[in-house]
Amino acid sequence: MPNMQLTESFILLKGLRFHAFHGVLPQEHAIGNDYTIDLRIGFDATSAAVSDEISDTLNYAEVYQAVKSEMNVCRNLIEHVAHHICKRLFNQFEPITSIDITLTKHNPPMGANCEGCAVEMHYKRQGT
Repeated sequence: MPNMQLTESFILLKGLRFHAFHGVLPQEHAIGNDYTIDLRIGFDATSAAVSDEISDTLNYAEVYQAVKSEMNVCRNLIEHVAHHICKRLFNQFEPITSIDITLTKHNPPMGANCEGCAVEMHYKRQGT
């Protein structure tokens, strides 16, 4: 067996799609918009890599449910939404050491022909 050490590990959730009611305009709260979220979540996967047991990893289905729950809370700013998603994930999943999140609003009401507007935020658990 080669001499090796796992130095970093991440779970990636790409292209999570939601219809939600975030925004500062009344129409956004009434009609809603389509959103996409990409997550890169750091955690120590050493035990899972060796054991092959789901109890030793970060369960991405549970992570998705937490994100979905936060997307159902109506907020004004996508920065605020992204922040609350990360706060919830850090609180709910102790093994998480870092989170990179991109939250895209696909049809922002700004009169532009574009694929969307997004925020990208990077968080690290303090003390790691």
